[in-house]
Amino acid sequence: MQHPNTELKFVNPEVGYGVFATQFIPAGTIIYARCSLDIAISPSSPLLADPAYRDLILKYAYTNSDGNYIICWDIGKYVNHCCHASAVSTGYGFDIAVRDLQPGDEITNDYAQFSFDEEMDLVCHFPDCRKKFTRQDFGRLHPYWDEQVKAALKKFPQVPQPLQPYLEPHAASDLQHYLATGEGYRSVRNLRPW
Repeated sequence: MQHPNTELKFVNPEVGYGVFATQFIPAGTIIYARCSLDIAISPSSPLLADPAYRDLILKYAYTNSDGNYIICWDIGKYVNHCCHASAVSTGYGFDIAVRDLQPGDEITNDYAQFSFDEEMDLVCHFPDCRKKFTRQDFGRLHPYWDEQVKAALKKFPQVPQPLQPYLEPHAASDLQHYLATGEGYRSVRNLRPW
């Protein structure tokens, strides 16, 4: 489920649509939480053998730690890639804002966190864009993402969290333990199915 203070807007013909903040969203806010309304597609699903569905699944889904393709039921499926993403996926089943988002700022993720099977060309407006992600990007970048998540989690208790009720109970319990003790952090590495 995407944060309620976001909207879908057309970016340009090359990128298509994107998700943008409609109000100020502070760093440390849950931007997306996987919820029961999201669609999970097994890697053995016959839909992946059908080119019409496969292309849509690969375009709009991300891969979770079980190797399933997850398609967000709401506008979350339109979050675009950025090498300097405004949100990072955590080992707790949610994406967190890693910087303050002003109204009109685009919500972005680094696609290397979610797509594990194929290389993909990237469209990013930063001059140091990687232009393509590979399977090696995750191993190289996950320590950086962990630093960003840990810094954002320091702000987590002080900011409104409208998506907190959607966290899976076990993940919510582990998160509360980490916030209270500083121990038991769930690394971004947990996003990988292997």
